[in-house]
Amino acid sequence: MTTPVRASELEGRAWLNTGGEQLDLNALRGKIVVLDFWSFCCINCLHVLDELRPLEEQYSDVLVTVGVHSPKFEHEADPDALAAAVDRYEITHPVLDDPGLKTWDAYTARAWPTLVVLDPEGYIVAHLSGEGHVQGLESLVAELVAEHEAKGTLHRGDGPYVPRPRPEGDLRFPGKVVALPDGSFMVSDTGHHRLVQLEADLATVRGTIGSGTRGWADGPRDAARFNEPQGIAVLPQQLRSQLGYDLVVADTVNHRLRGVDLGSGSVRTIAGNGVQRLLDDARARGVDPNAITEGDPLSVALSSPWDVVWSQTADALVIAMAGTHQLFSFDPRTGALAVLAGTGDEGLRDGAADGSWFAQPSGLAQAEDGSVWVADSESSALRRVRFTDDGAVAAVDSAVGLGLFDFGFRDGPAEQARLQHCLGVTVLPDGSVAVADTYNGAVRRFDPATGEVSTLTRGLAEPSDVLLDTSQDEPVLVVVETNAHRVVRVAVPKQAQTVDEGAAQMQRKRTPVAPGELELTVRFAAPSGQKLDTRWGDPTQLKVSSSPEDALVAGDGTARGLTRTLRLADGVTEGVLHITARAAACDGSPDGEIPEHAACHLYQQDWGIPFTVDPAADSSLTLELRGLD
Repeated sequence: MTTPVRASELEGRAWLNTGGEQLDLNALRGKIVVLDFWSFCCINCLHVLDELRPLEEQYSDVLVTVGVHSPKFEHEADPDALAAAVDRYEITHPVLDDPGLKTWDAYTARAWPTLVVLDPEGYIVAHLSGEGHVQGLESLVAELVAEHEAKGTLHRGDGPYVPRPRPEGDLRFPGKVVALPDGSFMVSDTGHHRLVQLEADLATVRGTIGSGTRGWADGPRDAARFNEPQGIAVLPQQLRSQLGYDLVVADTVNHRLRGVDLGSGSVRTIAGNGVQRLLDDARARGVDPNAITEGDPLSVALSSPWDVVWSQTADALVIAMAGTHQLFSFDPRTGALAVLAGTGDEGLRDGAADGSWFAQPSGLAQAEDGSVWVADSESSALRRVRFTDDGAVAAVDSAVGLGLFDFGFRDGPAEQARLQHCLGVTVLPDGSVAVADTYNGAVRRFDPATGEVSTLTRGLAEPSDVLLDTSQDEPVLVVVETNAHRVVRVAVPKQAQTVDEGAAQMQRKRTPVAPGELELTVRFAAPSGQKLDTRWGDPTQLKVSSSPEDALVAGDGTARGLTRTLRLADGVTEGVLHITARAAACDGSPDGEIPEHAACHLYQQDWGIPFTVDPAADSSLTLELRGLD
């Protein structure tokens, strides 16, 4: 054990979910505190919010979670946008607004999400990066409760959370919209955990599907339950009667695909077993952790499906699997699921399907030529997936966007244009593409013929989806205006605007590193009751790359182990290190052995570490995957 480190004070602009009270560490003394460093754009952060809910309920009298919101994008620093996100994701713990990253820097956070655990005396006892830590947290919290109850330093009782008023209305933070064959529209009423069918006027509610209560249940219209549903696809006519359902819904937080019969309103699960991600438990089965289990699609683990569209070229549904940064295909006739494109690494990389990288793909639309446009939200990019004649992916390419750290609001030539966390996309009659540029509050247009980006409309409240309304004489867009809790029509102007508010990069402190060799270490300590799964060799892995690509002359690539010697190229002054760490651990028996059917867990985190070269800096870099103090 190292010398105990006293926690730094919590500093920021304001507090939410406290009834107006300003909290400090003294007010939290006597409680076990979990600091959750998050941003509301980050799918992994949203996963952690849901992972923590049962733990918060179980230990409600001794545990306080504090969400430290440390924004990545400019829009996330808007206090109104943060308040809306706290409401949208039903966060039931205090949230510190940290737009200047003061508390982030004080706790040396380097990735979203990061969890830091403080004991009741105000000392740091754990520093965790990524998701999937809840079982380890359960054992750690139980140990801290026993230790500090015996010492008399644990104070039981209510925490400082005070709920905020909930907005009223037919829709609450709607996510996606699709046109139905009869001229009405189906909207994923994400904040109410249901679907709402709107008449053609986009205001009159014809009916709802789902009870409106967060959860998972198949069955009749009023009894079925969803959990933050997003994308909706209408199946081809010939499949509807064959399959017995008309719509496929990306039931995002349930990690499932649901089939909906429009006639009866009944709901059934058609894919997904509710497990968050594919990688859990894979090593214990001795299989590739990126492989998909063949057979019953209800036995397959999915990860936050965010949108879904029928592809005529692939003759299957294409799924934006935001949680694993991939595109999947699903054939509802056979139940076959497959990775269509993406390695699972987060970033922007074009090329072959099995070598491409995505970053939280969140919107899909099919083009006239059969290709599929992708709104790749975390890279603020518009991507395109091209198919061969037999339905395989020929290539992935990027029309707009540079990567994880570049965004802005700039029209003009595509190579200079910038978006900011786009979530939706549709194809216009002339073959151009309209993009719901969510964090810019705009609908943008990309014209493949000219390579130009322009702005169709702006001043919207986080538009999350856009759809061409073909029922009108002139081109009209149906836009889901999420933070205004409505769906609106927007005319496509004959002359688009040209906006240039500049390009930006994510503002985080650059880590000083010495020139030449850099010793990289990722710390990982298996939770109490688990041990590293060494049955198939070293269960840890590092994958390292850089931006620019030639910044590293040695040490890049994928290999086992959590230590690596990197060598920076001569003349490099700054860049970004992209690091992915994995470690597999399983529940062990009292004698330390792993039982044959033990529950196993994969811990993983992706880091983007902006660095600057400084001859006076350390020649080592240490990251925490799961570090205990």
